[in-house]
Amino acid sequence: MDESEQVRERIAAMLRSSPVFGPLSDALRLALAAAMRLHTVPGGSPLFHEGEPADSMAVVLSGGLRAWRQTPAGELLLYNQFHPGQSVGELAMILQQARAQHVTALRDSLVALLDRQAYEALLLLHPLELSRVMIKTVADRLRNQADGSEQRLAQTFLVLPLSPDAATRQAAATLARQLSQALGHGGRAGHLLEHGPEQTLRLDGQPWPRDRLPELDDSHDYLVYEADPQASDWTRYAFRHADQLVLVARAGSGPGLSEIERQLQRETGWSLKRQHLALLHPAAARDAEAPQPWSVERQLERVYPLREGHDEDVARLARFLTGQAVGLVLGGGGARGFAHLGVLRALREAGVPVDLIGGNSMGALIGAQLAQGHDIATVLAQTRRFATGGERLTLPLVSLVGGRRIERDLRALFGEQQIECLWRPFFAASCNLSRGSTAVLDQGPLWRAVLASNSPAGLLPPVLQDGDLLVDGAILENVPVQAMRVRLGTPLERRRGNGQIIAIDVDARAELRADPQLHRLSAGSRLRSLIRRSAPSAPGIADILYAAGHVGGASQRGRTIAQADVYLQPDLSRYALMAYARAQEIADEGYRHALQQVEQWQDLAPGGRRR
Repeated sequence: MDESEQVRERIAAMLRSSPVFGPLSDALRLALAAAMRLHTVPGGSPLFHEGEPADSMAVVLSGGLRAWRQTPAGELLLYNQFHPGQSVGELAMILQQARAQHVTALRDSLVALLDRQAYEALLLLHPLELSRVMIKTVADRLRNQADGSEQRLAQTFLVLPLSPDAATRQAAATLARQLSQALGHGGRAGHLLEHGPEQTLRLDGQPWPRDRLPELDDSHDYLVYEADPQASDWTRYAFRHADQLVLVARAGSGPGLSEIERQLQRETGWSLKRQHLALLHPAAARDAEAPQPWSVERQLERVYPLREGHDEDVARLARFLTGQAVGLVLGGGGARGFAHLGVLRALREAGVPVDLIGGNSMGALIGAQLAQGHDIATVLAQTRRFATGGERLTLPLVSLVGGRRIERDLRALFGEQQIECLWRPFFAASCNLSRGSTAVLDQGPLWRAVLASNSPAGLLPPVLQDGDLLVDGAILENVPVQAMRVRLGTPLERRRGNGQIIAIDVDARAELRADPQLHRLSAGSRLRSLIRRSAPSAPGIADILYAAGHVGGASQRGRTIAQADVYLQPDLSRYALMAYARAQEIADEGYRHALQQVEQWQDLAPGGRRR
């Protein structure tokens, strides 16, 4: 068999194994393979350029490609990845349009190119069969639906220490091993490094021949490359073949760019790698170091604070890297919010992790304590004690109550803890009355964010932020799933969550009505309804303010449900808004409801179906 026949057979084998091209007749598949030509694309090199004429399409044989664009403001937008068996560029070629995106090799790749002239020639010979497969491919792409043709390709990560000092290098080596072990819970994982002065490769501690490196993609789901902070041949190889970079630094070291980063930034494809920074802390560290300085000169997706010896921190990192992090969104609802703790108890018993937390109102108060690491019993006791503290009425020029006790007790509960220095990501949702939008509070004092989220308009004074007025977020969205789903104003790859979202709605939808016998609501009618059972029912100011503050969120409930992967709504209508004395009973109700809905969420545990 000559070289051209070998090329044709290799392409035909790929087409034959593809769910898209596999159903083609043998004659058309062989003709298609004969019309294609092989093209090697080194890692970081372009295949297609945005705006150029689309005169060909490509089928990936090995490696991986990424589509991307750059906005006029210079913002990098990362889109789909293309793996072996998938095609790219067919839509623009068929429509004879200019390329809509750049397509660049993430790692050393081999593609089979079909130019437009060859495509049109084949179309004349096989019009119905070829049109059918191309139309299906285009339709799936327009619906953003997987075509089923993607062959298994290992997800690859480069763990790279930023400092050459021995402590950082040792910490990075330990992290690489731990990360490989954590990834192994969701598939076949391997840890690959260059070892010793003889520079032998070791896979999970055992020698591995260099000429067999291409086999690793076929035998693994995840590969963790470990490299030293020098631009050696091995570091450059690992960089070219990594889909994501995990930069490693120790807390307390300088956040400026390292020499290895400066060198690798000159490599093609640097900006297309998803980049993360693991910030390592001592095991007994109380708070994480503030992440903002580390993001100033880097295009990081996230900074992950990790504690030495805390396996759950590394497991959380692994879930974020693989898009399997679980976000928990807790809605507001007064005393009914204790049901959140019952649901969380059920999730923990099932082994479902919670990697980031967001909440509104009572959900923010409970979620903030969970993000601090408190256990369920402690959160229940602290929240009940806080909620029964009472508050004084004030001259109703800004609000009905002054809010000083609530602010004092929140300060005592959370101290000066900064949100960005928590070990687990957290945000509180609030409504910015000044701008008419949801304010997502994920930086600054924890107590202040919780206060803003727990300040119903009219009942408590708004919290001021640079002159803007922040109140309870239920006016717009009581269960802030949108805020968990994406960080507005940032590229998709820098979204807040990287996986599934569990939302818990504890807001009982009680009907707010007055007795039909009443023709006018007044202080007298309300007072009589409180004193005499036989008097016509009349809602009071607290009922009216609560309903007014939740009407926007209630109107958005359908959209909120659609945005969540799991939406739990325990029936809490028999519990009053202020039934704090029944905290344990309400928590137990949430627990029972979660167990009844187990089919919705049990597959979120490690090893479940979605993983």
